[in-house]
Amino acid sequence: MPADALSLRTVDVTRYVTPLREGGSLPALVEANDDFLYVVKFRGAGQGPKALIAELIVGELARALGLRVPELVFIQLNEAFGRTEPDEEIQDLLRASTGLNLALHYLARASTFDPLVTTVDARLASQVVWLDALTLNVDRTARNTNMLLWHKELWLIDHGAALYVHHTAPNWAEQQRRVFPQIKDHVLLPQASELTAVDADSRALLTPDAIRAIVALVPDEWLLEPDLSAEAQREAYVRFLENRLAASETFVQEANAARHALV
Repeated sequence: MPADALSLRTVDVTRYVTPLREGGSLPALVEANDDFLYVVKFRGAGQGPKALIAELIVGELARALGLRVPELVFIQLNEAFGRTEPDEEIQDLLRASTGLNLALHYLARASTFDPLVTTVDARLASQVVWLDALTLNVDRTARNTNMLLWHKELWLIDHGAALYVHHTAPNWAEQQRRVFPQIKDHVLLPQASELTAVDADSRALLTPDAIRAIVALVPDEWLLEPDLSAEAQREAYVRFLENRLAASETFVQEANAARHALV
């Protein structure tokens, strides 16, 4: 799909199936009006809409790089769901999340990726490590891999903890942050022996137009900085990603050094 034709479908929640309590932000399995099941990430959860922004941007960056990510959709939540839920904690979350949320297509019978059981080839491991270094994703460790095996293929999920600097100062996009020491804990780092080659290929795919098309997907209602327009906030994400890409040689060197220390 051309970069300027990116879009996400919008569906409506029709049935709240069950909370997924292994997630700290209480995501849930729901059924939508297209009869599919989705894992919903709620805007009213602890990290607020910025976690949804990270989920959306990083998920679509991964897709642009050819990595497998469940389909992302916008999902509308009616206020009535908050009135009928008996669990008070979930009830509060649903009430705070009325409106537009983000959901991932549910991969039925998928299993959690276990690095002790499944080996990932060097190219794929390098692609995932490169993406997570680019986006400062701290949440792909052996303790919490945030990857699934579905039909014997690796799928990436749960990117809400990436781009964590957008939770900091208002000028977060201007910070010349070039180090990412957490890369040493990446679950796929030992297998990521092709980072230099992957860097060149990935930079070619993430063109300025591709980045802008992905960031343009972020809805205005998730961009809540009081003194900045929605467009200015989108520009901050574009600027940050372009700066990270311009410094990719630095974070690739950092990841390679961390890998050599392990192997």
